[in-house]
Amino acid sequence: MIDRKRVHQHIYAFVLVTALGIGCKGDKANGQGPGTPPANTKSDVEAWVTKPDKFALFAKQTTPLVFKDTSNAWPTIEIDTTVTYQEIDGFGYTLTGGSATLINGLPAATQDALLKELFLTDSTFIGVSYLRVSIGASDLSASSFTYDDMPDGQTDPELKQFSINKEKTDLLPILKKIVALNPNIKILGSPWSAPTWMKTNNAFKGGSLKPEYYSVYAQYFVKYIQAMKAEGITMDAITIQNEPLHGGNVPSMVMQSAEQGSFIKNHLGPAFKAAGITTKIILYDHNADRPDYPMDILADTEAAKYVDGSAFHLYGGPITALTQVHDAYPDKHVYFTEQWVGGPGNFGEDLKWHISTLIIGATRNWSRNVLEWNLAADPDYKPHTDGGCTSCLGALTISSGGGLIRNVAYYIIAHASKFVRPGSVRIASNIDGGMQNVAFKTPDGKKVLIVINTGNVPLSFNIKYRGKIATASLNNGAVGTYVW
Repeated sequence: MIDRKRVHQHIYAFVLVTALGIGCKGDKANGQGPGTPPANTKSDVEAWVTKPDKFALFAKQTTPLVFKDTSNAWPTIEIDTTVTYQEIDGFGYTLTGGSATLINGLPAATQDALLKELFLTDSTFIGVSYLRVSIGASDLSASSFTYDDMPDGQTDPELKQFSINKEKTDLLPILKKIVALNPNIKILGSPWSAPTWMKTNNAFKGGSLKPEYYSVYAQYFVKYIQAMKAEGITMDAITIQNEPLHGGNVPSMVMQSAEQGSFIKNHLGPAFKAAGITTKIILYDHNADRPDYPMDILADTEAAKYVDGSAFHLYGGPITALTQVHDAYPDKHVYFTEQWVGGPGNFGEDLKWHISTLIIGATRNWSRNVLEWNLAADPDYKPHTDGGCTSCLGALTISSGGGLIRNVAYYIIAHASKFVRPGSVRIASNIDGGMQNVAFKTPDGKKVLIVINTGNVPLSFNIKYRGKIATASLNNGAVGTYVW
C-alpha cells in the first residue's frame, strides 16, 4: 500500500525547491531558442515556463529573448493585434465549501501568505481573477445543505427560514479576505440543488424542481444575492443549476432545457428585474456534448432577453461546441466553468490536456473565462459529501498540519491568470506545427502568448510581431507564457 502522506511530503519538498524555478538549467530548459544572445542583453520578452517533469514550475526565465530582423525555418506564431475577439473576464477555480474549510483552518500567517500568492499579481503571485462558489452545498462540501432546509413534511414558501449563516464559518471569512485583496474579482454562484421540499423526490440527490415552486425558487436566488451583498460579496453572475442533466451526484437536481427556459422567462428574469438585481444569468453549466440545451433557450427571445450567456464543462463533447453556440447567438457570451483533475493525476499529461484544450482551446472558442474544479482538498480528496467526488485533486493539497502542495491545476491557471488580466482581449495568432497557442492584449497594452508543445520532441519556434521575430523553444509537453 502506498504511504500517501510520505509521498506528499516528498512532493512538497520538491515543489518548495522548484516552484520559483530554482535549479532550472539554461538553453532549452529555459524556453530559449538557438542563437541565444548574451546573458547581459536586455530581453524584449518575459517568459515563464512549466515542464512536464516538474523541473521548471511556472519558472521565470533569465536568458534574454530578443526580437530581431531575421528569418529561419522554425515554425512561426504571428501575433496580430488588429484582429480581436472576446474580452476576458478572468481565470481561476471553484472555491468549494471544502476548499474554504481547509484554507480557513490554516495557521494565520500561512493563510495570509497563501491568499496573497493566489489573488495578487506582483512578485511570484498568480493573480486569480475569477471564482465560482456553490449556492448551498456542492459535492465537495462536508455535507449536503441549502439555505432553507426544513424538517420532513414541512415547507417554507415565504422563505422565512432562509439564511446563509452556514457560510459564516468558512466560506464568507475567506471570501471577504479575497475581496479585500482583489476588490474586482468576479464571483459566480451555482446551486447543486434547490431545497428538498421544492423537489419532486424530496431528496438532495436527483429529482426536479416542482413547477409550483418556480416563483419561490426565483426569490431564493434574489435573497441569496442580497444576503451575499449584505456581507460585502457582489455576485457577478449565477448559473441556474450545476450539471442540470446529471441527477446522480450528491447533491444534484435535474432541469431540462424547457424547464430552465420557463423558469428564466416567467420567474427568475422578472424577479431580478423587479428587485433591481444586475447579476448575470448564465445558462446550462454542463457538458459540451449538448449545445442544443442553451440554444433551445436562447431561441426564445422572451427568455433570452434576461440571459447573459451559456456555461460549459468538458466531461463530454468537443470544445468547439462553444463556437457553435457563439456563432448561433453572437450577442450572448460563452463561459467555461468547470473541469476536474482526477487524483492522483499525471502531471505531464494533465498539464498538456488542460492547457491545450481549456486555456487555449476554450478561449480560442470564445470563452471569457476558464475555471478549474476545486481549489483545495486534503491528501484523501476530502471534504466531500457521502456520494460526492472521492478523487477530485485540488489545485492545492492542504494537510491537517498545514502542509501545502501546489498541484497541476495551480500551474495551469497561473500561466493565464497572472498575465491575462480582466479586460484583456483575445487577439489573432496562427497555429504552426505542434505549437498550440492563444494570444491576448491586456488593458495596459501588453501582449501575452501562451504556447504548449504538444509534440513528442523539443521544438524551437518563432514569435513574430510587427515584422520581427524572437526565437524560443519548449521541451515536449512544456508550456510557456510570453509577455512583451
